[in-house]
Amino acid sequence: MHDLFDLLGIKGPVVVAGLAGGVLRALSRHRYKLREMVASPICGALAAAYLTLPMVQYSRATGLPLANDDTTTLAAAFLIGVCAMWISDILFEVIVRRFRPSTEE
Repeated sequence: MHDLFDLLGIKGPVVVAGLAGGVLRALSRHRYKLREMVASPICGALAAAYLTLPMVQYSRATGLPLANDDTTTLAAAFLIGVCAMWISDILFEVIVRRFRPSTEE
């Protein structure tokens, strides 16, 4: 599995941290839907895999005092995973509302 992540250019621990953020977001909802329970961790992992390292580098470049260790990167991955869920929740609602057949009264 590690070789697959290396081939894709992502770090395994970052994916796991984003996955954990997605799981936390999926479990924190009051209404559990199957698509949220499946899509949330996947979206969180993908967002963290590809957005964490650029976000950490950008934060350091802008002068934010971040520690230069893996803990900072994993914390950022977790937060990106959780934030990706908020965005995916909004997108799912827009898609469902747009494509749901309208009921005539």
